[in-house]
Amino acid sequence: MIFNLFRKNTATEPVLAVYSAIVAQSRQPVFYAEWSVPDTVTGRFDMISLHMALLFRRLRSETGRRKDFSQAVFDLFFRDMDRSLREMGVGDLGVPKRIQKMGNIFFGLLAALNEPMDRDDLEGLQAVLSRNIFDGATGEHVKSLAQYLMLQDRALLTESASDIVAGRIAFEAPSES
Repeated sequence: MIFNLFRKNTATEPVLAVYSAIVAQSRQPVFYAEWSVPDTVTGRFDMISLHMALLFRRLRSETGRRKDFSQAVFDLFFRDMDRSLREMGVGDLGVPKRIQKMGNIFFGLLAALNEPMDRDDLEGLQAVLSRNIFDGATGEHVKSLAQYLMLQDRALLTESASDIVAGRIAFEAPSES
């Protein structure tokens, strides 16, 4: 659309690199085939949201350019969601409503994840994932995802913010059940 020409484009190469890494990690087959994350549009959005949350947790105490980087990745995430909705046939009037709903879901998930992850509370994190990702289901698959997120959270703490802002982020491979 013509309005896209007037939007501020904050997607630099490092932003694209980090967002691409998040999307690639979110598409790991183990999440869907082994850990029962629904292989649906919603399930894939949830997995990207979880990995975005990990990035935000890592950079949440940063300031200046690094904080701007977080915002740029967030903006790219929702521009990508806008594009995806349009490709799926959602009309111009429906896209903003859906994007707003997705934003609310994302921020709700981020807030819900922070508390148990800050306390290193695996059971609390499993409860969040059960409610938000698995529609109330419990079991080993929920525990596996919770353990994975805790591992990723710790691993990201060892990565320098400078490297991340330069477009270098590494995720641990999820281990299959």
